[in-house]
Amino acid sequence: MAINAYSWAKDGEKNLSPSFKVREFRCSDNTDPIFIDSELVEILQKIRNHFGKPVNITSGFRTASKNATIKNAAKFSQHLYGKAADIWISGVTVEQIAAYAETLLPNRGGIGRYPKEGHADRTHGWVHIDTRAAKSRWVS
Repeated sequence: MAINAYSWAKDGEKNLSPSFKVREFRCSDNTDPIFIDSELVEILQKIRNHFGKPVNITSGFRTASKNATIKNAAKFSQHLYGKAADIWISGVTVEQIAAYAETLLPNRGGIGRYPKEGHADRTHGWVHIDTRAAKSRWVS
């Protein structure tokens, strides 16, 4: 797979798959370029197809400066390389999303569970998914 560079201003409405556009992966500081791993898009599309509901991306690509402002963010986060997305799906639990993601990345990739339960500061839970070569799993 490939990591591609896009411009939010020029490519924001470009379809990456049937359900995802470039703009959904932009850094919240709205800088260009936006780096996006095509394999990540394929995985997210499979998740969308499996559950039959929109996948909400709360964090896709991040600039180093944005990543530095996020509490407990990994110094070398996969978000910095366009290889990660934090997602949630209305009506689908964190565990359900993570369990299906596990079938797509059984021996590699990152899958992090961030449940709402026990975290008053979270409006909903989410799942971090990334396409790293090594296998990594965690709950936070």
